[in-house]
Amino acid sequence: MVGLKPSDVPPPLGVKVLSAGTAACIADLVTFPLDTAKVRLQIQGEKAVTGAAKGIRYRGVFGTISTMVRTEGPRSLYNGLVAGLQRQMAFASIRIGLYDNVKSFYMRGKDNPNVGIRILAGCTTGAMAVSVAQPTDVVKVRFQAQMNLQGVGRRYNGTMQAYRQIFQHEGLRGLWKGTLPNITRNALVNCTELVSYDLIKEAILKHKLLSDNLPCHFVSAFGAGFITTVIASPVDVVKTRYMNSPPGQYRSSLNCAWTMMTKEGPTAFYKGFVPSFLRLGSWNVVMFVSFEQLKRAMMMSRSRIEAT
Repeated sequence: MVGLKPSDVPPPLGVKVLSAGTAACIADLVTFPLDTAKVRLQIQGEKAVTGAAKGIRYRGVFGTISTMVRTEGPRSLYNGLVAGLQRQMAFASIRIGLYDNVKSFYMRGKDNPNVGIRILAGCTTGAMAVSVAQPTDVVKVRFQAQMNLQGVGRRYNGTMQAYRQIFQHEGLRGLWKGTLPNITRNALVNCTELVSYDLIKEAILKHKLLSDNLPCHFVSAFGAGFITTVIASPVDVVKTRYMNSPPGQYRSSLNCAWTMMTKEGPTAFYKGFVPSFLRLGSWNVVMFVSFEQLKRAMMMSRSRIEAT
């Protein structure tokens, strides 16, 4: 990422893409229960519940996790994990792995990129990633939203079956449902996350507060996670609800946002904020630290191979 010393050899594109996808999968494995809790909190109050789910109410991130384990079992925390990992390999590989190269393209030979160029690069790779990975996100969210309770019908029983069923009943539009709010959300997330990480890391290194190693990556990633959550939460809630909704519930993502505002008030847009921050903050820390270390390990292996 940004902050490399001039003497450092920048890693090739393949190394950045592979290490970004792998690091994102590692981060998902660690933080997935927090993401599932966030989804449950975001969709709570969306529609009336019936049957075995009627008496279940989620309160706070850890209360949600505790309730899910008690009522559905610990495996429910990892509902949609397969689609989540598929999403990260397609999504993070593009939005994070291509960021430096796209930024260099927009720099057009300039030495130091300004904030505008960084934002433009983040928007570009974020939009590209969503365009490719949207079906995996739809399936992930729907798995996370469905309850594993007796008497409550399951929409899907397997990842591939979910892709097939959505395509058969909703067509290609169903698989790319919520693309507009997701592009908006991920343009915001990508810009804020990568640009914040870039700027915080550069400031730390410039003022020699820390060297370019794990503590620096940890602080930069945690700060980027908090800033990103504050900015992206409203769009994230709309995206989650719209992608999880059955056909006909909302006319569009804008109609979904308007319905939330009129029925639940502005605080609905920050439902699940704490789990969002816990998840995004911890995800950023694990992902960026893993990403930096994987890049270095791959470059060292490459150097050893070239030396022999």
